[in-house]
Amino acid sequence: MVDIGGARMINVGDQVEESIFWIDRGVLKRYADASGDQNPIHQDEAFAISVGLPNVIAHGMLTMALVGKFVSDWAGGSAKVKEFSTRFAKPVIVPAGEKVDLTVSATVSAITENGIELNILATSKGVKVLGLTKALVAKS
Repeated sequence: MVDIGGARMINVGDQVEESIFWIDRGVLKRYADASGDQNPIHQDEAFAISVGLPNVIAHGMLTMALVGKFVSDWAGGSAKVKEFSTRFAKPVIVPAGEKVDLTVSATVSAITENGIELNILATSKGVKVLGLTKALVAKS
């Protein structure tokens, strides 16, 4: 058991409260403009389908960034996130006129002298979109 920031006691096996991020085409456009990633698979439905995708997809780095926000919010700030890794498993599909979920949860998998280890689950519409997602967070 460890006390992080004097506010909460953390144990191995604890579940981190789930967060849901909502993604729609407007979010994709704003992310594309901010990041400079104007790849048409993220904005042009006809193009996305023409290259074999089911529809427009969210930027993988947007998906990863939202999961990173989940971790840094739980940790009490980005400076406390010591490590963060993931693999892209499936795209987040964003049909026109819809808001789709990116649902993120985590489990405390270990507490070591290096910090608190989290195993993270990220899904959209019940489909796992990131795999092997882990974080190491400073204890204080």
